[in-house]
Amino acid sequence: MRFSIVIPAKNEQEGLSATLPRLRELYPDAEVIVVNDGSSDDTAAVCREAGVTLLTHPYSKGNGAAIKAGARAASGDYIVFMDGDGQHAPEAIAALLEKLAEGYDLVVGARSGLASQASMVRWSANAFYNRLASWMVNHRIEDLTSGLRAVHRGRFLSFLYLLPNGFSYPTTSTMAFFRAGYSVGFVPVEVAPRLGKSHINVVRDGVRFFLIIFKIGTLYSPLKVYFPLSVLMGGFGLLNYVVTFLQSGSLRFTNMSTVLVLAAVIVFLIGLLSEQLTNLQYKDVNHDE
Repeated sequence: MRFSIVIPAKNEQEGLSATLPRLRELYPDAEVIVVNDGSSDDTAAVCREAGVTLLTHPYSKGNGAAIKAGARAASGDYIVFMDGDGQHAPEAIAALLEKLAEGYDLVVGARSGLASQASMVRWSANAFYNRLASWMVNHRIEDLTSGLRAVHRGRFLSFLYLLPNGFSYPTTSTMAFFRAGYSVGFVPVEVAPRLGKSHINVVRDGVRFFLIIFKIGTLYSPLKVYFPLSVLMGGFGLLNYVVTFLQSGSLRFTNMSTVLVLAAVIVFLIGLLSEQLTNLQYKDVNHDE
C-alpha cells in the first residue's frame, strides 16, 4: 500500500524531534510531508535533519490550510494525517492502514476517556459532538474531531474545497464522507500528552464549540436539525392557542400563537432551503477518484 504521511506543524520542534525519527524507522518507504505553517521555532531545521519533505508557509495560514497543502503534495494512494505535537504514536498508523485494507475510505483513530483529552471541557465538548453527529448520520461516531486519520487520497481531494483554512477540518471531512456515502471506520488509539506549548484558548475554543455544532448540522442534513425545531415551535403555538381558547372561549389566534406558528413555518422553509444548498455542495463529487 503506497501511502503518504502528512503532518501540519506550527512551532512543533519538540514533538517532531521525537516523532519523525520513529516514523522513518517504522515506515521507511512512506512519503513523510511536514507542512511548516509559519513556525518561529526550529521546526524547519528538525525536518531537514530528519530527511522528510518540508513545505513551508511564509506565514501562518491555519491548520486546515496546512492539511490542504500537504494533501495536494502527497503522491501516495492513501494519506495518513497526524498531529506534530507528539500526541499520536507512529505505531498506531499500522492499525489504521489495516482497517483501510478492509475496504474503508476513511479510518479515524478514536480517542476514549478523559485521559485522552487536553481538558475536561474538551472531553465534554467532544462527547457532545460525537453524540450529535451520530444522531445526524444514524451511525455511531466514536471520535469526530481526532486529527489522526487515514484516508483514500483521491476521495479526500474531492472534498478539499469544503475544508476551512482554520480549524475543524476533521469534523468537516468526516461529515462529508458520511454524506457522500463512503465507508468510515474507527480504530481505538491511545494518545500521549502533547509536547511543547498548548494552543488552547478558552474564548477561541468556546466560539469553535458553536461553529462545529453548526457545521455538523449543515454538512450532512440541515433539515434534520431544522424540522424538529419547527415542530417544537409550531407545537408551542398551537398549545398557546388551545390554552387561550379554554380560558377565554375566543377562537381568534393571539399574537403569541401567530408569531410561534409563523416562526415554525419560516424555520421549516429555511431548513428546506439549506437542504437543497447542501445537496448542491456534493453534486460535483467524483466517486471514481
